[in-house]
Amino acid sequence: MKKIIFSAIVMAFVLFSCNQETKETSTTAIEPSGITEPTTETAAQIPTEADSSTSLMTEAIPKETATKVATVEKFSIQQIVNNYLSIKNALAKDNASGAAKASKTLNATLKTTKANAIEGNNKKTFMDIAETAKEHAEHIGDNGNNIEHQREHFALLSKDMNDLIKTFGSTAKLYQDFCPMYDNGKGAYWISEFKEIKNPYYGAGMLTCGSVKKTY
Repeated sequence: MKKIIFSAIVMAFVLFSCNQETKETSTTAIEPSGITEPTTETAAQIPTEADSSTSLMTEAIPKETATKVATVEKFSIQQIVNNYLSIKNALAKDNASGAAKASKTLNATLKTTKANAIEGNNKKTFMDIAETAKEHAEHIGDNGNNIEHQREHFALLSKDMNDLIKTFGSTAKLYQDFCPMYDNGKGAYWISEFKEIKNPYYGAGMLTCGSVKKTY
């Protein structure tokens, strides 16, 4: 009887030990060695795919390029027109030397005016007109003692001014005037900043001869 009780105790002890080993084994199998769950701080340090691509795009654009603002200066013929009007006013006063001086200023303006801001075919239009306008300005500037020659080239220069204003406009109100008697009755135009007629082709001889044909 004692032997049976002893054997039962031994068997119970063996079973208990086996159960403990089984529990430890299963616990170890659930946690593979070398792999740990990332903490909140560790996860925050791992860049996502979106973060990486954003970083690359930012680095690819230089700071100075991203902040640079391109400015394009608007093209204007106003200084050219102002110089032309000075010639016109001198001729209306029969002032040949004054017309010569103003023409030299116009020629310098035409040479230094940059056409970089002009777009499309208008750039070529300006260059062509400016080329002929410089030629007429040179004739007027070189003939300060010959007002009739100056007036001949002023009539041609006025056509250039008319074409420039039609193409590029004017910031000031201007008038296109016409003298029907000049050039043996063929007539000639000029541009003026005044509505009142002051004829540059005849000066004091027929200062009010002509009429306004158009307003710009």
